[in-house]
Amino acid sequence: MLRWLPLKRLLHPASARHSGRHDHARDLLSSLLVMAWLVEARDPYTGGHLWRVSRYAELLAEAADLDDADIARISIGGFLHDLGKIGIPDAVLRKPAPLTDTEFETMRTHPEAGMRMLAGHPLATVVRPAILFHHERPDGDGYPRGLSGDAIPVDARIVGLCDAFDAMTSSRPYRAGIPVGAALERIRENLGAQFDKRLGTIFLELGAAGTLNHVAGHSDDGIPLRDCVMCGPTLVVRREDRAGGHLYCRNCGGEYALSSAASGDLQAEPTGRVGSAKQLVAEADSALIARLVQETSQRIPLPRLLEDVPA
Repeated sequence: MLRWLPLKRLLHPASARHSGRHDHARDLLSSLLVMAWLVEARDPYTGGHLWRVSRYAELLAEAADLDDADIARISIGGFLHDLGKIGIPDAVLRKPAPLTDTEFETMRTHPEAGMRMLAGHPLATVVRPAILFHHERPDGDGYPRGLSGDAIPVDARIVGLCDAFDAMTSSRPYRAGIPVGAALERIRENLGAQFDKRLGTIFLELGAAGTLNHVAGHSDDGIPLRDCVMCGPTLVVRREDRAGGHLYCRNCGGEYALSSAASGDLQAEPTGRVGSAKQLVAEADSALIARLVQETSQRIPLPRLLEDVPA
């Protein structure tokens, strides 16, 4: 039986094998990031949350002098940490009020649900610490395993801190996000209990230097969330959006027209209309995801992500 090979592999087999491994790793990573983005899109009040946690985690890992491979893995984990929320009912995930004890118990299932969802995926072991353990606490009062201290993987300690910081500084239907300075003070008050003391201290230094300000309240570098007049900061502008286009609030469905402000930024003005079912369908930000994959490949050859993972 003949086995047909691509021409480039016949002419340059070593190069083709390398290219094939790179493309395979890129596609695996991209598929996970797209999946996470679509899970996030279910909750209109978490627009940009995954990007922000990923960026905070990258900044903290860099400041903690971790190597490029660790920084890349932790940044990816930051983007994927909430994957298990796909299994949380909308009535809980999108509840416009604080959760009851029973609802909170449901929400607490998302780390293990995320790992079950990734069962058999070639990159599961790479992102396992961030997904499974990002709600563990140094004092042992976290979940799902009640780990404490250094038993919590560094990926989870970093992503968990960044996740909590973003939750504090982001708005929900029932409360506004608190200022960056107030959130940093809460972290300071909980060092060694909710947050790793060494990593938390480094994060506080980043905050004092203003390094976190370009991430807080943004959905991409240099792109702040825009406000829906009914719902608050739920409008996500993509880097590729242009004046004349439209945005839709994922909470109320309100339509907004994009126009150029004097500063050169895009502003969103309500049109008074509501988007159609087709216009309100969530579509992953493929350009942002492609940039994340490219940034990862600049830190570590993507095939290395698969080196220690069973075929």
